[in-house]
Amino acid sequence: MSVPTIERIQSNPKFLAMVEAKRKFSWTLAIIMLAIYCAFILVIGFKKEIFGAPLGPDTVITWGIPVGIAVILSAFVLTGIYVRRANTEFDRLTREVIEEAQQ
Repeated sequence: MSVPTIERIQSNPKFLAMVEAKRKFSWTLAIIMLAIYCAFILVIGFKKEIFGAPLGPDTVITWGIPVGIAVILSAFVLTGIYVRRANTEFDRLTREVIEEAQQ
């Protein structure tokens, strides 16, 4: 009796390595985003004068606006980093594992 494809995939060392790599990578990016967001909130909570200071002497725009935009953009950048790696390395490994399992 042959081993079902799903069992061959789950026991493939490449699959197990890929799952571990995705897990570590995902958690690393999540922790980075959490640190950025928490730092932003902590500055607002404890040193609000930093973000309340104007960018320059002749402007009403404060440091909080560009820093807030940077926090939002960092989420897009981290998502892009994940998508790029998922679409290259992880997709390639997935194809290899499926091909090996179907043999």
